[in-house]
Amino acid sequence: MAVQGPFKVAFGDVFPFGAFVKGGVEAVRDFDRSTRENFVQARDKDTGELVWALEVLDADPESKGTFKVKLSGPVQPLVPEAPAGFPFVPVEFDGLMVTPYVNSGTGRLAYSLKASAVRPANFKGGAGRSGKDNAAGKEAA
Repeated sequence: MAVQGPFKVAFGDVFPFGAFVKGGVEAVRDFDRSTRENFVQARDKDTGELVWALEVLDADPESKGTFKVKLSGPVQPLVPEAPAGFPFVPVEFDGLMVTPYVNSGTGRLAYSLKASAVRPANFKGGAGRSGKDNAAGKEAA
């Protein structure tokens, strides 16, 4: 097969309506090396850097629930500040990668998302907003 492993995607293709961080950054548990008494943080298989996760809300009105986007780095990534009066932080992800897999619990196709960085959303024609126009155009076609 031509596509193996994770593949790069544009932020606006995955989040045409934008994305919001709910909560803070969490260390990801290494399930093979951790025990009940001893938490061991996961490391990226390619870089060896620590793995962190953000709980994310997709701004698409048809999206259900939240999901995790993983980031790797030597230190905990910083989440941008929420705008005044907002409960969630509008963000964009750089270096977004998708890994499809079969969920062992449901037997259904699922996706794991990994990014190289998180930054404040660009509301002035940013990547997350351009996809919304494309989605509307697809419906009209």
